[in-house]
Amino acid sequence: MTRVAALYDIHGNLPALESVLAEVDGAGVDLLLFGGDVAWGPLPRETLETLMRLERPARFVMGNADRELVRIWDENALGEAPLGKAEEWMWLQLDREHRDFLAAFEPLVRVEVEGLGEVLFRHGSPRSETEIVTAGTPAPLLDEMMREAGVDVAVVGHTHMQFDRSAAGGRIVNAGSVGMPYGDPGAHWALLGPDVDLRRTAYDRDEAAERIRRGGWPTADEFARENVLSVPAAEAAVGQFERMAGRA
Repeated sequence: MTRVAALYDIHGNLPALESVLAEVDGAGVDLLLFGGDVAWGPLPRETLETLMRLERPARFVMGNADRELVRIWDENALGEAPLGKAEEWMWLQLDREHRDFLAAFEPLVRVEVEGLGEVLFRHGSPRSETEIVTAGTPAPLLDEMMREAGVDVAVVGHTHMQFDRSAAGGRIVNAGSVGMPYGDPGAHWALLGPDVDLRRTAYDRDEAAERIRRGGWPTADEFARENVLSVPAAEAAVGQFERMAGRA
């Protein structure tokens, strides 16, 4: 494999996804690797249908939000669980085909990438769907993760902030978030091969905010205001995530 585009944490932000896919078209990419949390957000149905119609090779890694959508769909279909307003709206957007598409996502993917060796793609950390890894995670813990993974490079997401750190003789990379980035506005992703290139794609955020608000999601205005027109500060987010992980 020569080049892989890693797109993580789209979170139903279809305008951001569209901008990245347009840029990928000219990047000589052999494989699109989607790293989880693709649909939970303002435009879930439209985002999933875009992914389901892709005409280039693609693989999909399960994220915690993808798993939660499948759970909500299954439990509500059986009438087993009361839903909150946002959850009910999300459930109503998805048909069985969307649920089945999400349920088929892989827990992890390993790919040989020219110039990098064996690359592991997982949502949270090299060893977990939900483990938190940030630019502030202690180096000994990263070393431990990479030794367990036994690969040259690991690409993760979940915390929505890009980084490229050395660990146990290899590298652990966060591809950032296409749809809900922290730090800088835009759609964040990573291009792998022959090295790691952390990308940020600009898109019309004013137009995107209007599309998102028209979608009907109960928290659409908040999402547009706080995750599209502006974004959370990276430094504060790192501290918050490290505290959530019990490391600060």
